[in-house]
Amino acid sequence: MDCIHLTNIRCYGYTGYLPEEQVLGQWFEVDVKLWLDISTAAKTDAIEDTLDYRSVISSIQHLVKTAKFALLERLVGAIADSILQQCDRVTQVQVIVSKPAAPIPDFGGRISIELTKAKSNL
Repeated sequence: MDCIHLTNIRCYGYTGYLPEEQVLGQWFEVDVKLWLDISTAAKTDAIEDTLDYRSVISSIQHLVKTAKFALLERLVGAIADSILQQCDRVTQVQVIVSKPAAPIPDFGGRISIELTKAKSNL
């Protein structure tokens, strides 16, 4: 199966365990890998024969901006479900959500949650 990768989708959102995170917000980065058949588009060069990934990016940005979940795990699951429900051509999705500046004392790294989900698991 073919894949489309969308990486470094930066969004400001309000998901976080601490109450301040849901009020002040923070930056998130989202990477997605979409499994679908692109063979027809590879021949026709027509956007209607593939996935218009601009709509996927917009949907992810909207969800991150408007959701107020306590856990990154919930946000990752919501993004995966949204893509699988909205995109008929996509058979499987991998979503990685990263928090580049998590409010954890003495921690300068990033936290990432990865989820892979098939349409058959909806």
